[in-house]
Amino acid sequence: MTTLEMPPSAADLAAQVRATPQLDLPAPPKVGRLVDQFEKGLDAPICLTWELTYACNLACVHCLSSSGKRDPRELSTEQCKAIIDELERMQVFYVNIGGGEPTVRSDFWELVDYATSHKVGVKFSTNGLRIDKKVAARLAASDYVDVQISLDGATAEVNDAVRGKGSFDMAVRALENLHEAGFKDAKISVVMTRENVSQLDEFKALADRYNATLRITRMRPSGRGADVWDDLHPLPEQQLELYNWLVAHGDRVLTGDSFFHLAAFDQGGGGLPGLNLCGAGRVVCLIDPVGDVYACPFAIHENFLAGNILSGGGFQEIWQRSDLFTELREPQSAGACAKCNHFDACRGGCMAAKFFTGLPLDGPDPECVQGYGESLLAGERTKPTANKDHSRGTPLTLMTRGSDGSFTPLGRPSKSCDENPLAGFSPVG
Repeated sequence: MTTLEMPPSAADLAAQVRATPQLDLPAPPKVGRLVDQFEKGLDAPICLTWELTYACNLACVHCLSSSGKRDPRELSTEQCKAIIDELERMQVFYVNIGGGEPTVRSDFWELVDYATSHKVGVKFSTNGLRIDKKVAARLAASDYVDVQISLDGATAEVNDAVRGKGSFDMAVRALENLHEAGFKDAKISVVMTRENVSQLDEFKALADRYNATLRITRMRPSGRGADVWDDLHPLPEQQLELYNWLVAHGDRVLTGDSFFHLAAFDQGGGGLPGLNLCGAGRVVCLIDPVGDVYACPFAIHENFLAGNILSGGGFQEIWQRSDLFTELREPQSAGACAKCNHFDACRGGCMAAKFFTGLPLDGPDPECVQGYGESLLAGERTKPTANKDHSRGTPLTLMTRGSDGSFTPLGRPSKSCDENPLAGFSPVG
């Protein structure tokens, strides 16, 4: 099995340059810092996220896309193949497929095969529902396909409080099936919350057990995550704990460059590897199940909608010439953050995190490690309402862990999702 390699981070590129033997060649033209080149946008995205469906068997309380029900306008198989053709022409390196749960689409494997046969690598995220022994063997024999299993707790108690009862066992079963089939380097994807920061070593041990790679990402207050962000996002002292752990272990852990807001902790010791830049509309974007293109996977809202693939010139026209992406590639106002000594390290933080907590886009990140976001969060602010919600059923009770380690109900998110998200699904193998 040849697994898909992630595109290099800024730190990876710099390391490659340092390791390259010096030849007697003319000096290359000066192009400035890599971050400056990315800030102006690229001809094609480095990381394109494509949500194939909003249908999902789970009802995670922090779901970015408020998934659950399938949208009847979902792109057809042929429309999806036409998008893949366009991505091949644009020489997009790979596409990160998600949802919802993408494997519930009846044409999922057909689309994966079509993409890889057209030189578009596939990384897909799944909760493990359909990764039985047969599927695992198929994946182990495939080229240019990478698999990412979602887990938000290193134990069932922590994970299932967020993702639903039985979801931990389902994910671990998928990891076991992939490992037994000889699949190389599966990913375990973890959204960091205040309930699982203390489990970082356990997550790493779990990844090592299955010869997998740990990937951790930041919790954003978008989708259903907006309803529970106040209760689940890591506390300030946990942010420092996370930063210190990444400094010690970051060379063996993927982050997707999503923790650049923590860079302001750096005291000149090298800090975190990766790109300290909001890549929205510059190097990343999202295609949703109906063909809408958003600037960022964490900003599914009409304010960040650049267009629809089915109208106009398709994805390339939207990426290269839409008004929204053109505006995002222009120099942005840093507001009060420009006066901070740490601005060049964190660049003001995450646009989506600010937007969905009702903070100004030219202000500090709500989790600013210097504390500048806390006073703004305590003041008057208006949080935007989600303009897309595909949740279904009755609310899932969010649980919180007490000082004695036990879990108690914290309350219910205001938007609906399933009480029993695994009802009707009996994965085997």
